[in-house]
Amino acid sequence: MTKTPAALYRVVSLAEMVTWTFLVAAMIARYGFGYEGGLFFAAGLSHGIVFLVYGLTSIVVGLTLRWPAGRILVACVLALPPWATFPFDRWLEKRGYLEGEWRLDDSGDPRDARILDRFLRWWLRRPLVFFLTIVITMAVVITTLLSIGPPTEWGSN
Repeated sequence: MTKTPAALYRVVSLAEMVTWTFLVAAMIARYGFGYEGGLFFAAGLSHGIVFLVYGLTSIVVGLTLRWPAGRILVACVLALPPWATFPFDRWLEKRGYLEGEWRLDDSGDPRDARILDRFLRWWLRRPLVFFLTIVITMAVVITTLLSIGPPTEWGSN
């Protein structure tokens, strides 16, 4: 686990932006120059994985730092347009929305009694279990998505 939620969010938002760049470059190579090698698959897969990780990170960091649901939703939606996550990260940082530590213990705040908050603290206190659960879940999601084919072909059958 990173030292702070901000550190994790910053790394993942940057990774999401980098994989977007990789995917756009692969799309230009494929559609602009007819390149049909494995670059497109690798770019799509890496971006897909980081896209899902960014969404999950936005939710976990948002819940930890007690963001309103709307801010968490905006963070997740901003993974859709290319290169929007990193500027959003800077915006959050400038306004102090990334300040704070991982909430591992009950602080006495009435919101800490909510089941979602208790569940989140349980996971955050067990980083290895949390990480393995995410990896296994991601493997199932990615395998499922790969089995149904590229998003451009969904619903065309």
